Amino acid sequence: MPFQILPLSADPFRALYGLDEAALAARGVVRMIAEERNAFPCRVSLCDAEPGEAMLLLNYEHLPLASPYRARHAIFVRDGAEPFTPAPGEVPDVLARRLLAVRSYDAGGMMLDAEIVQGCAVAPVLERLLDHPQAAFLHLHNAKRGCYAAKAVRA
Repeated sequence: MPFQILPLSADPFRALYGLDEAALAARGVVRMIAEERNAFPCRVSLCDAEPGEAMLLLNYEHLPLASPYRARHAIFVRDGAEPFTPAPGEVPDVLARRLLAVRSYDAGGMMLDAEIVQGCAVAPVLERLLDHPQAAFLHLHNAKRGCYAAKAVRA
């Protein structure tokens, strides 16, 4: 089953862009400066920050459905990020270079299946999990830290 990887929308984060440290702290957000390459993955632009770029670290509810699997976790968003949606079947480098946990959910948010896979080999796993007739969407997480990375749907 062909897949499409989707970034988070920038809309929930736009009000945070450019805020000072005190205003961010009042909202539970921490500004961090990327110190090294490939260590600060943006969930909106689906790319890693370059050293010196400002990133917003915040808690985000990535699975808001009324399910036992309802979940939220810390994510990075580049300050000022705009969404990038890869082409159908494309795995962006930000995912391809990481160890991923892929979780399959039905429309009610119940988990159907899960796999751990190197990002460079994730495409066939996404296709196979989306082939399940009850699969509504997949969530990709960074396996080491557990952070939500992206969503995948049928293309």
